[in-house]
Amino acid sequence: MSGHPEPLVEVSLDHPIATLTLNRPHRHNSLVPSLLHALIDATNSVADDPEIRSVVLSANGRSFSTGGDVAAFYDHRDDLSAYAEEIVGLLNESMIALMRISQPVLAAVHGPVTGGSMGLVLASDVVVVSPAATFTPWYSVVGFAPDGGWTALLPDRIGKATTADVLFRNRTIDAYEAVALGLATEVAADEAFGDRVATLAAIMAEGKNTAVKRSLNADVDETARRLEIERRIFVEQVVTSESLRGMATFLGRG
Repeated sequence: MSGHPEPLVEVSLDHPIATLTLNRPHRHNSLVPSLLHALIDATNSVADDPEIRSVVLSANGRSFSTGGDVAAFYDHRDDLSAYAEEIVGLLNESMIALMRISQPVLAAVHGPVTGGSMGLVLASDVVVVSPAATFTPWYSVVGFAPDGGWTALLPDRIGKATTADVLFRNRTIDAYEAVALGLATEVAADEAFGDRVATLAAIMAEGKNTAVKRSLNADVDETARRLEIERRIFVEQVVTSESLRGMATFLGRG
């Protein structure tokens, strides 16, 4: 048995393509500070490699990522404000890092995405989903405020009214609706998913896309400002009795 723990984000280099793979499958790749630190480090490492021309963001396990780990929030209830500031700040930092790198980023979403993990999808340039991919907020159930761009970025993508409907009703967007709304680029069948992701990543790597990426993300400073507003509201809400009761109920501890 190896004495070295598995990396929380695996980095695979197959020049000119880099693949960053979330690797916390036993917790559905839910977001904790250590995973987000690893993602930021991995993103910055490929940003500095001139031989990398496109980046794939993928995940191990059944889920792509299920957002902030509610159990971790509950375990930090004695220092909840500080923990929330840290983790939402790291999520915002990881999103901005993905947007700032010169290479196009392709998110390969093969399963559920919930909560703040939507931010990793929104920060990507192209999104391929499998038929099993879903997007669900869960904020109104747990009592958290939205983070991960649900209010800072998603309304610009799918419209304010649709975003509000999804958030207020905790409605799930399936793979096909995600494409119809413009949240995802295309649905690839399960048996063809890996091949389609590889093909698209190779096509993007062939192009001279530095200026395209820069133009698409020219307002990244404004995005960072809007994400910071989300963080502030999240931190204010997470310490309320509504949120604490919601976490306890969600975890079956109420």
